[in-house]
Amino acid sequence: MVSSVSSYPKTYSGVEYSRPEGQSLRFDAGIPEGKGPFPGAIIVHGGAWVTGDRKISVEPLLEPLSHADIAWFSISYRLANVVDVDSALNAVTSAVAVTNAVEDVRQAISYVREHADEYNVDPDRIALIGESAGAQLASMAALKPGDQAPVRGVVAFYSPSDLAAIVQNSPRIPASVRNRMRGTPFEAMLNQVLRDLSPINWVHANEPPFLLIHGTDDGLVPFQQSIDLCNAMRRTGSSCELYAVDRGGHGMRWWESMADQRGYKATMIRWLRERLNLA
Repeated sequence: MVSSVSSYPKTYSGVEYSRPEGQSLRFDAGIPEGKGPFPGAIIVHGGAWVTGDRKISVEPLLEPLSHADIAWFSISYRLANVVDVDSALNAVTSAVAVTNAVEDVRQAISYVREHADEYNVDPDRIALIGESAGAQLASMAALKPGDQAPVRGVVAFYSPSDLAAIVQNSPRIPASVRNRMRGTPFEAMLNQVLRDLSPINWVHANEPPFLLIHGTDDGLVPFQQSIDLCNAMRRTGSSCELYAVDRGGHGMRWWESMADQRGYKATMIRWLRERLNLA
């Protein structure tokens, strides 16, 4: 369905970009007015890999991208199915399911590139933007080796970069889960999966540049996770910038209530304009 809005003359809602195992994955998009082709940003929402919404979760990003003449594509992806948080087997299978979501992000990149003419987008000027779990997915899609051409950059908001450390230390993980898994084969399996899904374990030279944006008072994903990831990237000689949202908690929607926590938008747009060669 196509509709008109003031900042974007052309928007798209619910476009199917992939159908893995019969599940319809869709995106909403906004395309700038003008000659183009325009650079594009593929947006990956958060929600702890089990929930979230491509419309609501990332809404604060859309207007700044619109004003910067960057086409945006906010995607859905396969979510993990958590039935019983106390089940060790379910914890392992849910972690494995996150791998599917990484592939969904890559498929979205491929779809946008293959349909670049239709959306008036430059296929060689694509960036990824992710928040929370979506930042982990975007980071993995950009860092883990694959056949796809690299994106021009990644903006990762409060990204879980070391999942094993979060699971080991987070007070949000029920003690019953840790106790049931301790010393079992499932513990070793889960730890290996978590290491494989942690962006910090996939940093390498010649990776795309990263901008990490993180609240200093994040109680869900510690700010230290972004510090460690950026330091690891810099050690490889890759480009990484870290923007700290002073006293910011977890979630850009919470930052919107405080004027002094909204500066991340200007930083994000400046960074994207440089990476996407916007005058």
